[in-house]
Amino acid sequence: MTTTTRTALPALPEARTSRTNRTRSGDGVTFARVVVAEWAKFTSLRSTTWTLVATVVAMVGVSVLAAWGTTIDAVDAGTGPMNLAQFLGAGYQLGQLSVAVLGVLTITGEYSTGMIRSTFAAVPRRVPVLGAKALVLAGVVALTSLVSLALSYLATMPFHDALGARLDLGDPETLRLTLGVPLYLVAISLLAFGVGVLVRHSAGALTAVIALLLVVENVLMLIPLRVIELISPFLPSTAGRRLLFDQETLTAVDAATSGAHLTPWQGYGVLLAWVAGLLVLGAWLLRRRDA
Repeated sequence: MTTTTRTALPALPEARTSRTNRTRSGDGVTFARVVVAEWAKFTSLRSTTWTLVATVVAMVGVSVLAAWGTTIDAVDAGTGPMNLAQFLGAGYQLGQLSVAVLGVLTITGEYSTGMIRSTFAAVPRRVPVLGAKALVLAGVVALTSLVSLALSYLATMPFHDALGARLDLGDPETLRLTLGVPLYLVAISLLAFGVGVLVRHSAGALTAVIALLLVVENVLMLIPLRVIELISPFLPSTAGRRLLFDQETLTAVDAATSGAHLTPWQGYGVLLAWVAGLLVLGAWLLRRRDA
């Protein structure tokens, strides 16, 4: 009769076991770590740097041209003092194209390279990835917009005296026009990001965003139908850019249209509603579709 001796396997330490379980279940992946990872990816791309540089150059350049051109007109016409905030944000239209490109590439670039599969393998829940990308994008665009405003102020200083232009941030309208630039550009970048999440293809998403911001609104203005007049004020760019118009411009725009006359903050709220809708739909599809 023989006796079989069983050798017990050494037990894993409790801390190591719990760490392994957390890694397997994905619980060890915190949102802060996902944000740091997305920041590292975002800032390591050359396209990010060049797009941000192009945004600053375009916005500052248009501001200088607007101030210079207005100086000539002001001298000829003998106009009075002007609000400097109008010149600082004059390049928002070119800026919105740059940040829209950046917003799309933030998500579609990973789909084109296949890196998105590695990202979702590291963060199986997926939605935190979407939130982290959106947070990083919004922060960078906001900072870039503020830098553009500061450089625009410095670049247009030679024209301030000729225009009698002053920047009084104590005035509610001036504060709205100044802060409206980063707020609007952040919303546009997130709008483009949301379209990129839905389309997942760079060319297709960029085409859709540019069409939505520039083509659709201009085409609808040419259609003399009452239903179009009712819809047009609620398109994202039409509504959102009211935040960047002074009261005189708003009055002129409202006089030329028969649709809804939104206040600047109501218009910005409509733009945010578009952003929220696209991101919620994108988050839902992100969890259901394959990478």
